Amino acid sequence: MANTHLLRIKSISEYHKFKGLPKPEHPLISVVNFESIMQLPYNESINLIFDFYSISLKRNFNAKIKYGQQEYDFDEGVMFFIAPGQVFGIEINKKEKIKHSGWMLLVHPDFLWNMPLAKTIKHYEYFSYSVHEALYLSEKEESIIIAIMQNIEQEYHSNIDKFSQNVIIAQLELLLTYSERFYQRQFITRKISNHQILNRLEGMLAEYFNSEALAKRGLPTVQYISETLNVSSNYLSGLLKTLTGQTTQQHIHDKLIEKAKEKLSTTDLSISEIAYNLGFEHSQSFSKLFKTKTNLSPLEFRQSFN
Repeated sequence: MANTHLLRIKSISEYHKFKGLPKPEHPLISVVNFESIMQLPYNESINLIFDFYSISLKRNFNAKIKYGQQEYDFDEGVMFFIAPGQVFGIEINKKEKIKHSGWMLLVHPDFLWNMPLAKTIKHYEYFSYSVHEALYLSEKEESIIIAIMQNIEQEYHSNIDKFSQNVIIAQLELLLTYSERFYQRQFITRKISNHQILNRLEGMLAEYFNSEALAKRGLPTVQYISETLNVSSNYLSGLLKTLTGQTTQQHIHDKLIEKAKEKLSTTDLSISEIAYNLGFEHSQSFSKLFKTKTNLSPLEFRQSFN
């Protein structure tokens, strides 16, 4: 049984020391080659918290990574993104010699201080994706990401001047933009797994709306749906937006309107009763949403069937 303990790493210098690396040349930003990292002992499990951003591109990573109860085996080139304060775990339990390659970019929030990126970096939703929602890169995409990381490394290896920070920030913004582009491509190209998520979403919503849950608990939240589907809420909304043009919330509302139309056209229930059965405390709220979605009031819709 692997021993597990929690370790908080507050600075990039601390991370270098933890991994047996030389002191970083810059205290607030570092590019690390995974081949130079000292490996963990076998059968050891560690939960980590970084106080800085981590962007990793990993290959042949013979270990398990965990977010919460989710774990993922890395056996090909993938990227994942960790924001400050997120807890993640690494467990190595293989008997053979552990070897992996790739690159890691570490950026302390203080490096972004007073820069627009300090705010905009929080808008990149993939920093809150789960590990099993990692970004899979083609060889061409991988070479682009590595080149940007190496450009950043080269810049802080050079003599630091008044342009250095701006140059590095520009490269970091480019890397984040490419990552967003590649995620959009992944939503489209990984059709089988993504369509399985869509099918499960449709099935889950149908079951929920056909049960007593709607009247008892109201509309399912985006958080409830994402947890049921075992994906992060941001990843689910990003996937749906790319494939269908709608957010998760819009899908919930569409399913609600579909159910409302069914009740309005096939039952004699009053508008208030239908609203209650659909989880609304007030029929006015139901009527307002229905009209927003259909341009008809519930009563006008019912009359169109008579």
